[in-house]
Amino acid sequence: MLLATPKTGSTAIEAALGSLAALPVMQPAALKHTDARTWQRYLRPYLREMAGGDFTALALIREPVDWLGSWYRSRLRDDNLDMHAGTRGLSFADFAEAYLHDPRHALADVGSQADFLKGFDDAPCGVDRLFRYEDIGGFVAYLEDRLDFAIELPKENVSPEGDRDLPDALRARLAERMAEDYALYDSIA
Repeated sequence: MLLATPKTGSTAIEAALGSLAALPVMQPAALKHTDARTWQRYLRPYLREMAGGDFTALALIREPVDWLGSWYRSRLRDDNLDMHAGTRGLSFADFAEAYLHDPRHALADVGSQADFLKGFDDAPCGVDRLFRYEDIGGFVAYLEDRLDFAIELPKENVSPEGDRDLPDALRARLAERMAEDYALYDSIA
């Protein structure tokens, strides 16, 4: 079972493997991006009961500032019709400041990977196996070994290139705010 952490290649993985899945969940986005607590509480017990066995839950996590940059760049798209979430005309630094604002501005209210992956009783990770997005090759190799066939990930849902510059002080503030994300990301051997 793959939990689709937003902005970690889930659309490409879905394109490559969706036809093989017994229960692909592609829409709506709220179901596609079911978090670890919901998986543990509702879906895992139900699927375990129906299938007569357990599932291995997998997920990817992206370097936190790069993940935030992916959100920023995806909201630059021409097809982004949400006026409150568009980033056209903003720098990445402006978007990062909006993310840091308390309360968070709507255009940067994208949550956190650590919160998405948090398990029951606030366990830091609610999946069985966590992979770094930057090592998607290792993730694919793991799946190829388990599924016994070659997997080719297509380029899907690729964000446009955009500003990625941040002043060091702003990057440090982001690292402080995203400390749980970094701790989870750094826990992967």
